[in-house]
Amino acid sequence: MTDVKQNGGAVGARVEPAQDQDTAASAVQKMFSDIAPRYDLLNHVLSMNIDRFWWWRTARRFRRIVRRKDATVLDLCCGTGDMTLALYRQAGPEGAQMVGADFAHPMLVRAAEKSKGLSIEWVEADALQMPFADGRFNLVTSAFGFRNLANYEAGLREINRVLAADGEVAILDFGEPKGLLGKIYRFYFRRVLPGIGNLISGTKGPYAYLPASVARFPQPPQMLELMRQCGYREVNYTPYTFGVAGVYWGKK
Repeated sequence: MTDVKQNGGAVGARVEPAQDQDTAASAVQKMFSDIAPRYDLLNHVLSMNIDRFWWWRTARRFRRIVRRKDATVLDLCCGTGDMTLALYRQAGPEGAQMVGADFAHPMLVRAAEKSKGLSIEWVEADALQMPFADGRFNLVTSAFGFRNLANYEAGLREINRVLAADGEVAILDFGEPKGLLGKIYRFYFRRVLPGIGNLISGTKGPYAYLPASVARFPQPPQMLELMRQCGYREVNYTPYTFGVAGVYWGKK
């Protein structure tokens, strides 16, 4: 295992602090399966629709890859497919082959409904043990899903395995702004957002888990160092919306 010190020594997501990796993965899978019917609505309401801009901006950054007819792109932890669809819109019908993967079946059902008539392949898969050949993909993205993996290092190494030589990775996720904005954001994220999420979804677990999972996730310097240790080069981080979210990226 890596010697990088992550937030609180965390190596991956945990719904309950005492969980082991397998139990944590099962708990996260059940949690996201349960909220799938209202997942899109909650994302848009809780982010005030800014999430659409984040997906678009990330997809546009990699359009040089997705517009290649010979490229294959994987959107990992794809949920209901919003990032996948943003990539597809940049690629167009003549662009890269597009694959979306998630381990929550109800999320993939929603993704398939949203993409009827489009040439996108949806695969039910565990991000830590993907059913894909070595070196298959030219680009792997993950939008607001990588943070939920039970082992961050194992996830980065598995992504590296399925990337082609010189393939690229992009991990879009939440951050924690600094200064006065950070204080306001943390109040909203930890006090207001869970209440709204609970009200709309009808369940308490996921929206109490969300701010805790962001706090647990490595800060940008630690995440970039972990990426280097897992075989990536030219790694970097671009914050979005004053650091509320941001994208980590690099090359195999």
